[in-house]
Amino acid sequence: MSAPNSRQLVAGMVGGGPGADIGKTHRYAMRLDGHYDLQAGIFGRDPRTSSDIAAHLGVPGERNYGSVEQMAAAEAQREGGVDLVVVATPNDSHFEIARAFLEKGISVVCEKPLTQDSATAAELVRIAEENDAILAVPHCYSAYAMVRQAARMVRNGELGAIRFVDVEHASGWAATPLEDTGHKQAKWRTNPDIAGFPSVVGDLGTHAFHLLRYITGLEAQRLSGRLQAFVPGRRVFDNATVELELTGNVPARLWASMAATGHNHGLRIRIFGEKGSLEWQHEDPHHLTVQDLAGATTILTHGLGTLHDDASRLTRVGLGHPEGFLEAFANFYSDLAEVLRARRDSSPLPERDLSFPTGIDGLIGVQFVEAVAASHHDDSAWKVPASALQKAAV
Repeated sequence: MSAPNSRQLVAGMVGGGPGADIGKTHRYAMRLDGHYDLQAGIFGRDPRTSSDIAAHLGVPGERNYGSVEQMAAAEAQREGGVDLVVVATPNDSHFEIARAFLEKGISVVCEKPLTQDSATAAELVRIAEENDAILAVPHCYSAYAMVRQAARMVRNGELGAIRFVDVEHASGWAATPLEDTGHKQAKWRTNPDIAGFPSVVGDLGTHAFHLLRYITGLEAQRLSGRLQAFVPGRRVFDNATVELELTGNVPARLWASMAATGHNHGLRIRIFGEKGSLEWQHEDPHHLTVQDLAGATTILTHGLGTLHDDASRLTRVGLGHPEGFLEAFANFYSDLAEVLRARRDSSPLPERDLSFPTGIDGLIGVQFVEAVAASHHDDSAWKVPASALQKAAV
């Protein structure tokens, strides 16, 4: 990755306090390429805890704020105020926090799902556009080099016409009632008031759905979903199976679970075309398996000199050295930094069709969650996602 070519971008964060691994992941990723300097934030509901974390992170005391409104107002007025704020809080707070900064023209990276309903997600997209701010959603699996390779191969027609897509994000992390043991993440992710009752679809299903869309370039025309709660007494659904019909009537299947006993991360996608197929798994991210009509298998490896530029430009170490989750997150932040700097410095924007997910992707993810829930409550009847209806109306 290239070194920063101008002053660092100033970043802020809301959330990411004690026990919030995703907050640490965002901070590590922002630091990896030196594009961002974390200088402001609110790192928890408890002021003392937030202050302690801010001091540990080197955030000046006067920029450790007591409320989101105070932070947004002060940073918007400050010379050298934040260029970007990361929202790394539970789902139910995303809308209000992101809105406060976007209304001040401050760009936002908001964890998924973007909001708890499509109306508020669409509102954030509108506010970002009206205030000339960037709204990005960290579906960072799309920033793996071999995912970019897969996307370029599919879009270049190297598999021929797509016939079937199979994607799953089936983790076993909550295959037992962790929420009853005081587990912080399980406690809020299984609370329907915070995570939404189709929790697994918003938490894991949106990642799988975005990966499908990103690699294939296809959209969901209609879907049929079924939700289950495998763990007895659980207040949210922890397993989802979804049948989809994609652009051009391409069939697809999506499985999302946080109760897939024994599975680790469990993110995998397989795409079958008329000329061949490919498979990528998150737990082996530096390999892409490609098969031709005769079943001959080629394993493409991260760092090969024959990969498409979309993959090669994200390669950080040489052939044979695996890269991982933090690097993918850093690739997301590096792509975002290019755009933020170009806008800040009034220089040309990078021209790439494979880049970071935006608020539109976040909105489409929320619309997907709503369509799956509606289908489930109608005995798995086929439903047309709002995104497909809007596209048809254009």
